Amino acid sequence: MSTSANTFSNGLDSRSQAAFEIELAPLIDHTLLGPAATTEHILKLCDEADRYRFASVCVYPVHVPTAVERLYDQQVKVCTVIGFPSGATTSKVKLYEAQEAVENGANELDVVINLGWLKMGEANRVHQEIATIVELCDRPVKAILETAILTREEKQLAAEICLDAGVDFLKTSTGWQGGATVEDVKLLRQIGGDRIGIKASGGIRTFDDAIALVQAGATRLGTSRGVEIIKLQAEAAS
Repeated sequence: MSTSANTFSNGLDSRSQAAFEIELAPLIDHTLLGPAATTEHILKLCDEADRYRFASVCVYPVHVPTAVERLYDQQVKVCTVIGFPSGATTSKVKLYEAQEAVENGANELDVVINLGWLKMGEANRVHQEIATIVELCDRPVKAILETAILTREEKQLAAEICLDAGVDFLKTSTGWQGGATVEDVKLLRQIGGDRIGIKASGGIRTFDDAIALVQAGATRLGTSRGVEIIKLQAEAAS
């Protein structure tokens, strides 16, 4: 078993009949956030997302117009990242980036919170930044908490701040500082209950990984391995 599978298994039976019946494709944000991505790469990503009927493609803001044009009149959404990956740009810059992305056609915004403010206990500043984007951009917002570098108390505080700010999803990670875990997804689901989506992101490489996180409460999966995961599911079920 791979390191990734060990990370996610946590005693869950990903090979049960119920696991094979979970339709994973509509939960996947097909992701390409490599800094050297070209237009050709983005077009391929969009075509794969359309073919497999993924929830969205997730790309950098510079690629939003390309993705929007390629996916015109298709069901696949265009998601982009804001303040990525550090969350340490100013609030004005994040808001401008988010508004420009919306103007360019982005359907969803994955926003990295200011982790320094969170760790300093400046909850009001974190809240105001996220709430402003939620209010002025009129798009579903997924708040990226970067759970891998937070204490349990900080995870809970960050989740509560973002819930109060009106986000639509709590997202575990950028993938740059570590990835999603079953434990973190369970915690975010416990905090948010049924009123919020949970996006697990970072390190999701296999069918076992994906199923374990969905069984833990994730309603979206951010991964660059979406095609491989769907193929693995089909092979395992045959």
